[in-house]
Amino acid sequence: MTTADALSIEVLVDWLARFAARVARDRVELTELDTAIGDGDHGANLARGTAAVADRSEHGDTVEAEAKSIGMTLVTTVGGASGPLFGTFFLRFGVAAGPVTSLDTRGVALALRAGLDGVVERGRAERGDKTLVDALAPAVDAFEERAAAGDDLDSCASAAREAARRGRDETAPLLARKGRASYLGERSIGHVDPGAQSTTYLFDALVDALRDDA
Repeated sequence: MTTADALSIEVLVDWLARFAARVARDRVELTELDTAIGDGDHGANLARGTAAVADRSEHGDTVEAEAKSIGMTLVTTVGGASGPLFGTFFLRFGVAAGPVTSLDTRGVALALRAGLDGVVERGRAERGDKTLVDALAPAVDAFEERAAAGDDLDSCASAAREAARRGRDETAPLLARKGRASYLGERSIGHVDPGAQSTTYLFDALVDALRDDA
């Protein structure tokens, strides 16, 4: 196993390719989760958007340009609320990264934080609302904590992945306060939020891309 010590454009491209593959593989699971408390289209919508990202023939020559391309593709191809949210995440990620060809651990932490801030601003959601923020926010917090402690990129990403999974699991007992799930009231309790689930796929894919795992 090789481990990247920076998030290069190549790693970024590989990250999204792995995310697309995971969403395609588990789209039925996402659809089932969304059928329980939403429109039932999260798996199909996200699979369409991430496939479009993976199928692009041209890529940016900086992390900023590539992340913005990813974000715009998601915004324009993913339906429902998840397209604008995941798209905004990468658009803000790119702006924070700037016109560089790779990001060190601190740079990734700053870009992730900017992405999270964009999602919160766009969705007007807070932790505990039973949305993807419940997985994304703890993941970014965990990454930042490890980065501040001087850990390497792989350790930071692994901590983020575990935090995202815990955050996802913690959405099950929550009462939904945002989106269509909120219309269900008490009936939303007992179900994992589909956006939180797909967010864990995003961090699974990041760890695999950094490690160049098959």
